[in-house]
Amino acid sequence: MLATAIEVAMGTRRQFLAAGAGALLAVRAATKKEKQAGGAPPGNVPKGRFPVPDGAQVPSRPLGRTGVRVSTVGLGGYHLGIPSEAEAVRIIHSALDRGMNFLDNCWDYNGGESERRMGKALAGGYREKAFVMTKLDGRTAKSTSDQLGQSLQRLRVETIDLVQIHEVIRPDDPERVFAPGGSIEALVAARKAGKLRFIGFTGHKDPDIHKHMLEVARQHGFRFDTVQMPLNVLDAHYRSFEREVLPVAQQDGVAVLGMKPICAGLILQSGAATAEECLRYAMSVPGIATTITGCDSEGVLKQALFLAIGFKPMADDERKALLARTAAASQGGQWEKFKTTQMFDGTEQNKRWLTSAQL
Repeated sequence: MLATAIEVAMGTRRQFLAAGAGALLAVRAATKKEKQAGGAPPGNVPKGRFPVPDGAQVPSRPLGRTGVRVSTVGLGGYHLGIPSEAEAVRIIHSALDRGMNFLDNCWDYNGGESERRMGKALAGGYREKAFVMTKLDGRTAKSTSDQLGQSLQRLRVETIDLVQIHEVIRPDDPERVFAPGGSIEALVAARKAGKLRFIGFTGHKDPDIHKHMLEVARQHGFRFDTVQMPLNVLDAHYRSFEREVLPVAQQDGVAVLGMKPICAGLILQSGAATAEECLRYAMSVPGIATTITGCDSEGVLKQALFLAIGFKPMADDERKALLARTAAASQGGQWEKFKTTQMFDGTEQNKRWLTSAQL
């Protein structure tokens, strides 16, 4: 069974912020459940448990219509703030050396520390191996521009490959970012100035909000390069981004980035599926560019590399059987708390980020 530090760590951070000790106990319960099932404890995966053949590389897929290819599995940025700086740099170097070139990040992860560590790791020729993505919380042109400037400094790059509007989770977010003086103005201007290459958005709350964002973009004659959304075995049943947003994005030629394949360990807590099943399912969703997963240790990274290098899509019968088995756990979004609560809403923790940068 595949260990789950990559998702449990995120759950700990978001759940603790929103719900304190009660949520932390839930994460510990998920960890205990995995141990009982024979999995390794989060953050403590032996490096030799998932051997990666010498010279083996993570395969790549097209990033929509951009002409760029990215690794089938992407390295999550939040978790780079969990281990020591030295280990975080080693994780990034090991990932890039194995062809895991899609690097996720965000302006607010660990107070900017995730971006700073990534910037340090990109020195010495590693920038050329990487496709660097970060996310911005701002909804105004000013806050977006200010945050972008900080991200460029932290990442130590002149150009960020992909910048995404973070957490489009409110019904009026699309109108806000496309309004005069909204964040789209700043992102388009930054692209013209060579500060970024591609523009996208993310969110995890409701597929209707994603579809609305794509529709508002069309109304303004704008087409996003990427869209990031939850794709997992429970999402397939409830408020499904896979069923409702994925076809629309593909029709518009927007590259799809998958996230939350294990729901911060909550799927394991539910007992509906194993971590390996969760990740294999997410990677098997037709038409996606990459599945983003966090790695807070070199052992956990080896897991992701092992799975990606030896990846074979789920057969139809296996997929159907897994979905049948997970249907009951999906009811009401009880284990997809990022859809039904504010537990995972990073932008809710400090709403002033939406309008102004915090220097």
